[in-house]
Amino acid sequence: MSQIPFFYHDGELLANELLSLHEDTAKHVVQVLRKKEGDLIQLNNGKGRTALAALTSAGKKHCVVRLQSTEQHAAPSIQLHLAVAFTKNASRNEWLLEKATELGVSSITPLLSERTEREKFREDRARNILISAMLQSQQYYLPELYAPSTLKQIAERADTGTLKLIAHCDPQSTRNPISKVLSAGKDVWILIGPEGDFSPAEITQMEASGFAGIALCEQRLRTETAAMAVCAYFNLLNGK
Repeated sequence: MSQIPFFYHDGELLANELLSLHEDTAKHVVQVLRKKEGDLIQLNNGKGRTALAALTSAGKKHCVVRLQSTEQHAAPSIQLHLAVAFTKNASRNEWLLEKATELGVSSITPLLSERTEREKFREDRARNILISAMLQSQQYYLPELYAPSTLKQIAERADTGTLKLIAHCDPQSTRNPISKVLSAGKDVWILIGPEGDFSPAEITQMEASGFAGIALCEQRLRTETAAMAVCAYFNLLNGK
């Protein structure tokens, strides 16, 4: 079954159900992969449910499948929630979204801070990038994509009992190496600041909300590099 292509389909995915595929998916199935009636594909709803489906009709823009079998996959037991201040460079932001998804992040929040470089957030395009990265990396859960949020909103969203961290470069504020703070087996919320870093007032604000200051390394990292370092270290620590 590993050679059968995966496609995203938002819905419950019930056994024996007849489904009309989205037009873009239908075009790819029929015009690119040249699938015909009776051929098999796999569907993934991004919520842990997958289905093996057979094509019952294969038009160029309209494609119907019957779900032959379904499976519910367990959600990751340990979750990483990433809140990151996007830059003005759209391609760097999109790269971040793609790679964070491939590395199994559970949620992504565009962070609004004092020094965030404001850029229009295209939620539809961002979501499509997450879907593509989820399918490419053969995962079953789509990261939750939050609307751009302030530090106060994120502090209210972070669950009690979750390890809460803020990465910053201010030598006047307390910060410990991530290797000394991040522990295996715990859900984590981590904040990655803008290119100008968090302001001292913001660091104080988040420390008061239970976020511990951390340092990622001796080098000064770009925003998206810092986010990837966190995701990679989290996976390494938890054996993912």
